[in-house]
Amino acid sequence: MLSSARLLQRQKQSMVASPQLIESIRLLQLARAELHQFVEQELEKNPLLEPASSDGEALGGVPISAQQSAGAPENHIDAPTSAASPERLGEWKSPPNTTNSSADNRPALDEFTACPETLHGHIASQIALTAFTPQERLIASELAAHLEDTGYLRSDLLEVAGILNACEHDVERVLANLQRFDPPGIFARSLGECLEIQLRQRDRFDPAMAALVANLELVARRDFQALKQHCRVDEDDLLEMLHEIRALDPKPGNRFQSGAPESIIPDVLVTPSPGGGWHIELDPDALPKVLINQTYVAEVARHTVHNSKDQAFLNECLQNANWLIRSLDQRAQTILKVATEVVRQQDAFLRHGVAHLRPLNLRTVAEAINVHESTVSRVTSNKYMLTPRGVFELKYFFTVAIASCEGGDAHSAEAVRHRIKAIIAQESPSDVLSDDDIAVRLKEIGINVARRTVTKYREAMNIPSSVQRRREKRLQLIGDQD
Repeated sequence: MLSSARLLQRQKQSMVASPQLIESIRLLQLARAELHQFVEQELEKNPLLEPASSDGEALGGVPISAQQSAGAPENHIDAPTSAASPERLGEWKSPPNTTNSSADNRPALDEFTACPETLHGHIASQIALTAFTPQERLIASELAAHLEDTGYLRSDLLEVAGILNACEHDVERVLANLQRFDPPGIFARSLGECLEIQLRQRDRFDPAMAALVANLELVARRDFQALKQHCRVDEDDLLEMLHEIRALDPKPGNRFQSGAPESIIPDVLVTPSPGGGWHIELDPDALPKVLINQTYVAEVARHTVHNSKDQAFLNECLQNANWLIRSLDQRAQTILKVATEVVRQQDAFLRHGVAHLRPLNLRTVAEAINVHESTVSRVTSNKYMLTPRGVFELKYFFTVAIASCEGGDAHSAEAVRHRIKAIIAQESPSDVLSDDDIAVRLKEIGINVARRTVTKYREAMNIPSSVQRRREKRLQLIGDQD
């Protein structure tokens, strides 16, 4: 058979995402800080864009009614059609600010607060007041520069001696002085040394305590039998020693503020509506507002009418500016639509607490608002909602279903974890429940879970086993008696 080359023509459909579409998708999943940073970069690159004034209009809230319609399924919330209508989103307004305008002129209270002392500043002041020789002071300052925020010193003393061209013995002598500084346990090179320093300052570092500190891995495993053999004490003495250890500070530097604390700023605000439902709005500060300076566009267009290169650049800037404004508006609309549906689905949680959190998946929300699951996934990443029950990441409201014993409504995994935590919190030292016992208790309230599921959820919440909890409750009893 002779082989020959043939030219075939085939027709195939494919979808190719444009660079701007890809960028719009990326905008959807950006967190608040990342979005503001992106917009600032666009403002720097595009001369036609300018930030909107603070009194400009922004997307506001959607009141949804909590009245159940006749024949509606349980937990159904009847929402106005405008809540899911993109063309009306721009008409929603945030509630007017009723704060007394005179308060805006008052200085903020944080302007009068003292700057919190840092760990390194606290150590530097003690070095300055210590009778060091010039060389010792130099060594002390170098060791302080290597101090971690937790209060530990992880640097090799031989390397520090080499940097300063000093004797290692001198570095060790200075370190011994620094370890007497406040807070107790500072400049330790390990957890054991940190505890030892604190115990020595309390004059409690006897041979039994030294053996306990030398076997911290047994303490972590709650292996009381091995600890009694190493420390050569009975169980009552061991429990008292463990109570002393627990009273120490394993990270003495953490009591100092090393920097400004990071706070979570919600993207969506949910408040009770006067009509009996929920009022949902986007935080205006979470929405970067940009405008096209039409005056500047007209001015530049008059000067570039005869220059094709400049005209092309102007058209490109104008196209990018329009794209950014549309993308930001679409992003806000999508977040608001997803949040509105989440609130509708989790109305019982908002009213009664985490025990009433319903099972929910991405597909349910996506089908309700007619978007793709991936869109809901991007919207719920790194976005937070402020509710009367606290601030939650939107992903928090999406949990798997746990079957009910009676065949009724399923329970969410988060609600089951909450139940397990509540059952364990009610234990007494004489009645500590095993995972099998907890599973039986859950079945009594209609939650059908296996023992291994209880174990998995308990370990995920960092709750120790029943044996460990029983020992810790005995320790707590000793502490309460003291």
